[in-house]
Amino acid sequence: MKYTEERKEAVLRKLLPPHNRTITSLAEEEGISTATLYNWRKQARQAGRLLPNNSAEPEGWSSRDKFNAVLETAALSEVELAEYCRRRGLYVEQIQRWRVSCEQANDMAAAGARRDTEAVKTERKRSRDLERELRRKDAALAETAALLALRKKARAIWGDEDE
Repeated sequence: MKYTEERKEAVLRKLLPPHNRTITSLAEEEGISTATLYNWRKQARQAGRLLPNNSAEPEGWSSRDKFNAVLETAALSEVELAEYCRRRGLYVEQIQRWRVSCEQANDMAAAGARRDTEAVKTERKRSRDLERELRRKDAALAETAALLALRKKARAIWGDEDE
């Protein structure tokens, strides 16, 4: 069934605050399949629109949507931010918390990279130590094998002394 763009927009607006409807309840109410609604939401997100997940709570938004909200509000004044939050059903504190999380994400990535670098250094040192020990044991084994071969030759030449 073909739906008009106006109908799609009207239905998608019901996913936003103040309605915050879930896709399943909206599908029942509108008589549209959930697959169609998921597809519409996906297309709207790809077009850059901010649409929450199936959660009625803004904290249920995807990381991508939270990041987009932070980007959209980065240059807004306090008054504009408050208006934006009212339209979206958010609190200013949520946007601030999301902004801090976005800022700290790079710090966590850098800390993770440092940990990874340290782990690689430790593993390289361990590998070198194990290789050194393996060479030492190989040399000891080769020496023992040579001594056994010499003992065998000596017995063959001079006879067995134990008999």
